Amino acid sequence: MYNVFFLTLGCSKNDVDTSLMQNVLDNKKFLVSKNINDSEVIVINTCAFIDSAKEESIDTILEAATYKKTAKCKKIILAGCLAQRYPEDLLNEIPEVDGILGTGNLLELNDVINNALTGEKAISIDNLNSEFLEGYNKKDVNVTEYIKISEGCNNNCSYCIIPKLRGRNRSRKIEDIYDEVNYLVENGTREIILIAQNTTDYGIDNYGEYKLHSLISKLSEIKDLKWIRVMYLYPDNFTDELIEEFRTNEKLLKYVDIPLQHISNHILKEMNRKTNKLDIENLLTKLRLKVRNIVIRTTLIVGFPGETDSDFNELLDFVTNFEFDKLGAFTYSREEGTSAYNMADQIDEDVKLSRRDKLLDNQQYMSSSLLMKNVNKTFEVLIEEKESGNIYTGRSYMDSPEIDGVVYIETNEKLNIGDFVKVKIKESLEYDLIGELL
Repeated sequence: MYNVFFLTLGCSKNDVDTSLMQNVLDNKKFLVSKNINDSEVIVINTCAFIDSAKEESIDTILEAATYKKTAKCKKIILAGCLAQRYPEDLLNEIPEVDGILGTGNLLELNDVINNALTGEKAISIDNLNSEFLEGYNKKDVNVTEYIKISEGCNNNCSYCIIPKLRGRNRSRKIEDIYDEVNYLVENGTREIILIAQNTTDYGIDNYGEYKLHSLISKLSEIKDLKWIRVMYLYPDNFTDELIEEFRTNEKLLKYVDIPLQHISNHILKEMNRKTNKLDIENLLTKLRLKVRNIVIRTTLIVGFPGETDSDFNELLDFVTNFEFDKLGAFTYSREEGTSAYNMADQIDEDVKLSRRDKLLDNQQYMSSSLLMKNVNKTFEVLIEEKESGNIYTGRSYMDSPEIDGVVYIETNEKLNIGDFVKVKIKESLEYDLIGELL
């Protein structure tokens, strides 16, 4: 038996892919290991979305290579977006790499590892637009699980390389997703987080219409499923039926993650976004009016080619006036293979950073102000971790894992990871809340 250690970089969609690879691993020959030092094979699921992600992936590969000298590692296999994007370069420039697995070829993991063990460096990247890869019989089931409902993307935003690395949009069938969630819930999952490159596009390819609201409605029939959270809700196909689902479905958390990227019509057009300022403002207003206590999160890109001071100030004013509950801001990353790469008027890096910092400083102030309004309110909180002493941390409906804040709870009672408890908020911080157990 060979021990195989999986190392996952990048977004939650990669976490799902790693779970799939672990499921398809030949358990007669390979054993998933939690100890990198005792593993003969290291599989690195890489990211290549922006420059910083590529740098992290390369650094991780080089660090893993040292285990060939200091530990039991014999072979290193690369999967994920960086592997799909630069297969030949990675094999040629990093001799410690022993095999390449593309984003649509995950089911061929055993073949790539077996070839590597016989001395052959295989590249398997030719299945980019494969049917969605099913596989959900996880052995280690968590209270919170990510569910990928589709793969790929049809948007072709001018700054984004993802369609070339993940292919066109391919939605899973509702019944297949239902079966996966039902299996997970039967084994202890209570919160599911629906993810995709663009969740609002779900169903348009295989049903001929946008079906995210139908999927959510079906999943909410699972008795012991408590929370449904949805990420990556692009604004252009956010239907009225979906808004109604958010308004009426008690299991669907009143939390929307809408990547807007910008608000200036000039920049939105150059980004090849399928929406405009008026449509965005109408959608956000409708959500706030129709869905009580809704939390709205967004992500923005600053420093896109041709972004003027006027464009940026328009964005800053929009963010200030709308008061997003959660916000992430990123500098534009110039990516080879995208149409924006060759655009004129590329922005200096120091200007990008300055604009990003202004947005984030502004958001920090607003977040602190908004969170103060929760003091003396009571929320249901999912317990996730025990800190030192009698301090626990958890999340309310307002917070998605890892990207948002937490709720700190001080109690002498023993709480279990995965418990849902009532917490009265006593104090607020810049991004987090402090409460007491009721």
